[in-house]
Amino acid sequence: MREIAELMGRLAVNEGETTTDIPGVALHKRTGSIPRTPLFYQQGVIILGQGAKKVHLADTVYLYDPDHYLVLSVPLPAECEAVVHPGEPLLSLTVDIDLHMLTSVIDQMDEAAPGSPARPCCRHQGLTLAFADAPFKETVRRLLCALLSPREARVLGRGLVCELLFRIMCGENAASLYALAHKNTGLSRIDKALKQIHCNFNQPCSVEQLAGAVNMSTSAFHRAFKDVTSLSPIQYLKKVRLNKARSLLVEDRLRASDAARQVGYESVSQFNREFKRYFGASPRNLPEINGR
Repeated sequence: MREIAELMGRLAVNEGETTTDIPGVALHKRTGSIPRTPLFYQQGVIILGQGAKKVHLADTVYLYDPDHYLVLSVPLPAECEAVVHPGEPLLSLTVDIDLHMLTSVIDQMDEAAPGSPARPCCRHQGLTLAFADAPFKETVRRLLCALLSPREARVLGRGLVCELLFRIMCGENAASLYALAHKNTGLSRIDKALKQIHCNFNQPCSVEQLAGAVNMSTSAFHRAFKDVTSLSPIQYLKKVRLNKARSLLVEDRLRASDAARQVGYESVSQFNREFKRYFGASPRNLPEINGR
C-alpha cells in the first residue's frame, strides 16, 4: 500500500526517531544509506513503509521491505545495511512488544481455537521475518491514521496495537512469540536471562550464574541461548557493553576511559581493542550511525 508510506512520511517529518502519542510506538526516518554496521535491535516489531534493509545475524541475512516485517522476540545485536536513494528515505514504524497484551491475545486465540503453533521458519528464534499480508497492512494503515490525531491515538491506539499483535500471531512465524509469552519455554527463560544481563551489564557475570537464575543446566542454557541469539552468553554480554559504551560516547560525549569503566571494563586498552574490532573505528573516530 502506497498509502502506508505516505502516512509514515507525514508523521516522520524529521530525521531519526519520532515518538508518538501511543506508548511504545515510534516512527523512524533516514535519508542516507547505511553501510554494514553493528546495531542493537530492541525487542519489538519493525515495519518498513518505504525502502529495504538487510539484517545480518550470524551467517543468515534477513531482507525486510514493505512486504515483509521483522519480529524481534528478544533484544539482539546484529548488523544492518541499506541503500537509500535520493528523495526516497527509509520510513519505518516500530512497536514494542507488551508482554501482558501479547499474553491476553494468545489466551483469547487459544480459547477460540486451541492448538500449538508451527515451529518458526527462521533459524534463530530471537528474530523472525514474516510476510505482510493484506489484513496486516490494513491494521498498520489504520494505526498510522490514528496517529495523525492525538485524540484518536489516545482512545484507539492501544486497541490497534492489540489488533496488530493479533495479526502477527495469525502469521507464518508466530511460534517465537508464543514461546516468549508462555512460561518455562526455552525462549522465555532466555528472555529472562537477557533482562538480567541488560540490568547488570556492568557487573561481573558468569554463564553458571545466568543458567541458575533461570533453572537450567549450564549446557542446556548455553545451547538455548545460542539458538535464540546466535551468540554465546559471554559474546552477547560483550556486545551489550560495547553498544552501551557507544551510546555514552556519542550521546553523552564521555571519554573512552570513562565509558569503558561505566560498562564494566577494567582495562581501557582491552576496551579500545574490542571496540575497534566490533565497530571498525576507535572510540575517538566513531562515525554517527542511526536507525533501526
